[in-house]
Amino acid sequence: MKRFAVYYAPDPGAFADRSASWLGWDAATGMPCPQPTPPGLPRPLADLTAEPRKYGFHGTIKPPFRLAPGTSPDRLAAAVEALAARLAPVTLPGLALTRLGRFLALCPTGDTAPLEHLAAEVVRRLDTHRAALTEAEIARRRPERLTPRQRALLDSYGYPFVMEEFRFHLTLTGPLDPWEIAPTEAAIAAHFAATIPQPFQIKTLCLFGEAQDGTFHLLHRYALTG
Repeated sequence: MKRFAVYYAPDPGAFADRSASWLGWDAATGMPCPQPTPPGLPRPLADLTAEPRKYGFHGTIKPPFRLAPGTSPDRLAAAVEALAARLAPVTLPGLALTRLGRFLALCPTGDTAPLEHLAAEVVRRLDTHRAALTEAEIARRRPERLTPRQRALLDSYGYPFVMEEFRFHLTLTGPLDPWEIAPTEAAIAAHFAATIPQPFQIKTLCLFGEAQDGTFHLLHRYALTG
């Protein structure tokens, strides 16, 4: 694996199956999935989901990073396991379909402070395993467009949208044109009908790895038992 990340991913079941089918990639099996053909979509679903597909259905906790010199996949895995044993699960009222700029995502409802605390602890406690960004990696983040605080977070943790800039979301599409949003929302609502969890629980930390072809794979789940 060329990079690693810590994500939320749904437990096996209807929600996991529906989300993998929607994106066309099952990170748990490391296999493509046949995608449905919902009526009324403005473009083929494969086009609408091309950008998020390679990541699999997930909510970012610690963004993707290369391993630092002196660490290893096994050491990272042990650190995630030990951290999960100290952190408590998070329960929120549910998930709601949300427009985030030009893309659609499921976002948690209710007081998200416990989730934000969880993410901050994971980002902070695992950062010794993260290699420093290269100049090219920094440039890809368009630092000139970031706020001063976001640039400081990029320098400190390798990503600008952590800590107080963090917003948990489960991405369902790539960028959409304005006229594409409403029919895509309708298709998402029909596809996920009765499977979106209410309440929404994060009970595990999921260690993902990015393969050489750019696809992300679920490597292991670690129960939050703190």
